[in-house]
Amino acid sequence: MRPVIQKDKTGCGLACVATLAGVSYRQVKTKAGQLGIKVEDPKLWTNTRYIRKLLAGYTISVSRQVTTFRSWQNLPPLALLAIKWHQEHDSASWHWVVFYRGSQGPIVLDPKRELRTHCRTDFGRIKPKWFLTINSHTFK
Repeated sequence: MRPVIQKDKTGCGLACVATLAGVSYRQVKTKAGQLGIKVEDPKLWTNTRYIRKLLAGYTISVSRQVTTFRSWQNLPPLALLAIKWHQEHDSASWHWVVFYRGSQGPIVLDPKRELRTHCRTDFGRIKPKWFLTINSHTFK
């Protein structure tokens, strides 16, 4: 699995969907527009509704509920993690990343443009708040 890098400030969710779907950022951004999701909308990282809608557009099934992060060992094989969680203008905000437990071991695929490496194993520095489980049988 290869990380897709976000091209817009609020594009981390789009990039994570592109990573999971195995398509380009541009393709997900186009589909988002078709679904009425605007990349400029800050709700992309303050609400799970948009990312769920995009995942469904690629027939990728995701858990209905968010699950509080307890430990890296307790994560499912594939998940969307909410990291850098904070309050902004009276609402929660976060950055989306993909957690993948593959044959080479666990890894976090972080779409943030400014990073030197987007395949992260520095788990002590990443502080997840909660996650959405990706049902791996729907994963492409």
